[in-house]
Amino acid sequence: MSSKLTLNLPPFDYKIKQENGRPYILDVIRKKYIMLEPEEWVRQHFIHFMLASGYPKSLLKIERGHKFNTMAKRSDILAFNREGSPYLLVECKSPDVPITQKVFEQVANYNRIIKAPFLAVTNGMEHYFCKIDFETSSFQMLENLPAYC
Repeated sequence: MSSKLTLNLPPFDYKIKQENGRPYILDVIRKKYIMLEPEEWVRQHFIHFMLASGYPKSLLKIERGHKFNTMAKRSDILAFNREGSPYLLVECKSPDVPITQKVFEQVANYNRIIKAPFLAVTNGMEHYFCKIDFETSSFQMLENLPAYC
C-alpha cells in the first residue's frame, strides 16, 4: 500500500511508522497505530475530513462492533450527536472498490440496527451522502457531508 495514493479528500498531517516491514498509520480516534491497508488510508482521510468539518473527535467511534442477523459486524465510522444517539454512519471502501448498489445495501442493513439519520459511503475517490426517513422507509441523496449539529 503506497501512502502516496492521492484521494479525493483533503490532505492531512498523518504519522506513519514501519513495524516488521509493514506501514502503520496513527489513528487519532483510537489513539494507536493501525496497519495501513488501502481501506484504512481512506478511513483515516475521511476521519480527518469529518474533524475538519466540525465533527467532535470525542463523538466518533471507529470499527464499532454490532450484531446483524446474529452475525458480528463492524461499522467503519459512527458519529454520535451531542445526546449520544447515532448521527452519521460511514462505510469506507478501498479506492479500487467501486461504490455499487451492494455497498449501499450493506450500510443500509447495518443502519437497520444503528438507526443513524445520515449515511455516507466512500472509496476515497467518490463520496455519497444521504438522509434517512425511517417513517417512510425512504432516503434523500445529499450533495455534501451533513453538517454536525
